[in-house]
Amino acid sequence: MLDRRRSAHTVRAYVATAERLLAFLEEHRGEAATAAMLAGVGQADLRAFLTARRMDGIGNASAARELSAVRGFLKFMGGEEARVPLLKGPRVKRGLPRPVSPDEAVALAEDIAETARAEWIGARDWAVLLLLYGAGLRIGEAMGLTGAVLPLGETLRVMGKRGKTRIVPLLPQVRQALESYVALCPFGMEREAPLFRGARGGPLSPALIRRAVQGARGRLGLAERTTPHALRHSFATHLLGRGADLRSLQELLGHASLSSTQIYTQVDAAHLLDVYRNAHPRA
Repeated sequence: MLDRRRSAHTVRAYVATAERLLAFLEEHRGEAATAAMLAGVGQADLRAFLTARRMDGIGNASAARELSAVRGFLKFMGGEEARVPLLKGPRVKRGLPRPVSPDEAVALAEDIAETARAEWIGARDWAVLLLLYGAGLRIGEAMGLTGAVLPLGETLRVMGKRGKTRIVPLLPQVRQALESYVALCPFGMEREAPLFRGARGGPLSPALIRRAVQGARGRLGLAERTTPHALRHSFATHLLGRGADLRSLQELLGHASLSSTQIYTQVDAAHLLDVYRNAHPRA
């Protein structure tokens, strides 16, 4: 898993799935889990495992991820000669991203900055949220930035999923927000040090940003879909609505395949349908 440059979150999820599978097989078969036993796992065993997980309350998407992790684990344990049982996973209906409006995005960032307990923390949170909305970064990508990005130019090199780097343009407003934060931050900006710092100087946790967004959307009366990741969706949707082509959008978002980017065309169409239904007298 680490060889494939999976994120720490993904690795933890795969480990948890492997542990659940081993515990289930030991109870299901009434014997200790060994390499020989794993080599003999068949379709019936996997169906029983997924049924048990369904009884735990997981949905189709989680069941599909669980099955994928199980396959990877069995292949890893069995090596190149492993024969992993073929089992069709549940069909997963892909939901559309839920972007927020430009006004909501700005109001959210302003509220968080204004209610911060220190001026530099407010500048930090403002800069983080503008990176998500103004440059389309994932929150983990923003947290992964280091002092090496300084001094800022017109573009920013971002390390994305699986170690893939991409170049994103920095709008003047985003660059100004970052520079203001750097000027106010009480901690040094060494090349290898994290750009965004917590109150005590350590790396900023994404959970803090998520909690700040949750508090702000409550104060502002925004929908629960207003999350840090929704700002990235808004970046993509608004660019597409202004005429950006899919290939360019794919590069800006760091998507490995164009199919991941094409979903935003459906978002734009969904928005147009909403406008039509709300405005047309015959709708």
